[in-house]
Amino acid sequence: MPDAPRVFVTRALPGGGAPDAPLARLRAAATVDLWEADTPPPAAALRARAAGCDGLLSMLTERIDAPLLDACPRLRAVSNLAVGYDNIDVAACTARGVAVTNTPGVLTDATADMTFALLLAAARRLPEGERAVRTGAWGPWHPTWLLGHAVTGATLGIVGPGRIGAAVARRARGFEMRVLYHGRHEAPGFPGARATLDGLLARSDYVSVHLPLTAETAGICDAAFFAKMQRHAIFVNTARGGVVDQPALARALRDGVIAGAAVDVTAPEPLPPDDPLLSAPHLVIAPHLGSATEETRTRMAQLAVDGLLAALAGRRPQHLVNPQALTAGCREVVG
Repeated sequence: MPDAPRVFVTRALPGGGAPDAPLARLRAAATVDLWEADTPPPAAALRARAAGCDGLLSMLTERIDAPLLDACPRLRAVSNLAVGYDNIDVAACTARGVAVTNTPGVLTDATADMTFALLLAAARRLPEGERAVRTGAWGPWHPTWLLGHAVTGATLGIVGPGRIGAAVARRARGFEMRVLYHGRHEAPGFPGARATLDGLLARSDYVSVHLPLTAETAGICDAAFFAKMQRHAIFVNTARGGVVDQPALARALRDGVIAGAAVDVTAPEPLPPDDPLLSAPHLVIAPHLGSATEETRTRMAQLAVDGLLAALAGRRPQHLVNPQALTAGCREVVG
């Protein structure tokens, strides 16, 4: 396809090899260069492979910044296979007329399911129980062994009342939980009562964070945050690792400031084996599995391909992060 746009894809996509699979659709419309390894391309390899490309389909692990963009003067679109795009310098893309798209909506339920899986696992100390069984530490039944905390009828505080936060709140209704939420603005229709952050932390048995990672939210869950929680409370994070001060979380768990925590995201990912968080007690930790179902990841890949193909064809993508980019490059865009 001599006249087809050139695209670099930084990891194999889910969906199989059917003609309507995401990667097959992309290959039918573009000349695709695929990074075959399961690990992310190093920065130098990303720059070399993306140079001369019109489009880039990236993951959260790739840093798309001004130096990379300067090395890729033909680049017209970056499609991020994620809801968040904190790995992309959106302002730098906009200034160069590079459209940025993401994949919102389709992972809401999967991430909300994962949130509740983590909450329940931490509440009922399931990882500790499984380790006891596997290591031979499971002794005779005892009325005070591995006592957890009730979920039904408890109070759940949600920090960040977006799509995923609302989906978690709806699941909480099945457990007859009282739901509080905190956000910068009122969230009409949210299945819970609005509260100040301090009020939410003081009243909640479980605190679940659903914030994007921004300059404002980085490290917001710090020592002061945990100190305002109840001592029996459990902290859950399926948002971004960067919103948590991880050393402060480890200390809060070791010192009994809070009863437990469950996280699906860390900073960095993966954590080094000697990271203090890994030795903290009463912690459930998962390797960023929030959207990790075959159905969800395939839909995310389809959306990522849709966004990239639309931008490369001069159409306005459905999930466009930076509409200003369409005028920055003085390109004609079909609505």
